[in-house]
Amino acid sequence: MEVPFYKMQGAANDFIVINNMKLRLSDEQLVSLTKQVCRQRFSVGSDALMALDFPQANADFRMKFYNADGTEAEMCGNGVRCIARFAYETGIAKQQMTIETKAGNVDCWRLDKRQYRVQINEPSVENFDLSFPGTDFLVDYVELGDPGVPHLVINYPQLKEITLADIKPLAKKLRLWDALDKGANVNFYAFDQNNEVILRTFERGVEDFTLACGTGAVSTAYVLKKKQLIKNDFITLHVLGGVLEVEENKQHFYLIGDTNIVTKGYICDEDLVI
Repeated sequence: MEVPFYKMQGAANDFIVINNMKLRLSDEQLVSLTKQVCRQRFSVGSDALMALDFPQANADFRMKFYNADGTEAEMCGNGVRCIARFAYETGIAKQQMTIETKAGNVDCWRLDKRQYRVQINEPSVENFDLSFPGTDFLVDYVELGDPGVPHLVINYPQLKEITLADIKPLAKKLRLWDALDKGANVNFYAFDQNNEVILRTFERGVEDFTLACGTGAVSTAYVLKKKQLIKNDFITLHVLGGVLEVEENKQHFYLIGDTNIVTKGYICDEDLVI
């Protein structure tokens, strides 16, 4: 079976994007497809697979998002920007669109050929200054949307001086914290000399640090604004994959960033079984 696809990336989060309005694959088939084609070196390889599908609510289309291990996530900020461009360039949506996600509908705008702006779901849960057992620091917890995308946000001033390997054991413990029903993505942040944010995110499903996480960037910006640790309405976050911008406007939060179409064509993997 040949599967038409786009390979896209936003802030170095890379995705395989397919139009399931045409393919009509079941959820079980999408999970199977994801596990096979996201494998690095064995197939196309990517952080995740996104399937554009028919909406169930008042939206232009529905985004189904699967991590590389086949688990379905509520939504993905960088993924939304990429699938919005896919929808625009394939004639499915116009320059302003509403996208149905598992975490609720989100609005997205095409700013230019590559740059897209997405309004991220409002938090449904927030708990600040939680004590994590075995440490002397406090963590903040935010869920974006309902059901929410779970994120822990941790101020880690030493972030500029250490390697990711140094904090990976701690990230794994936080990711699987039994106080959280569904675990969480883990965001470590610090400020640089320009009062801009350095951010590193350990993601569920990938089970490692990734080059960027859009909802992690927004969750971190939300915590910083709520705790009055930053005053700017435009917040610059430096991630391993580049730079993300988060805008607060009338208490709504928007993720802004570039998209990149890396390649498009057909997945012709001879080992593929769906």
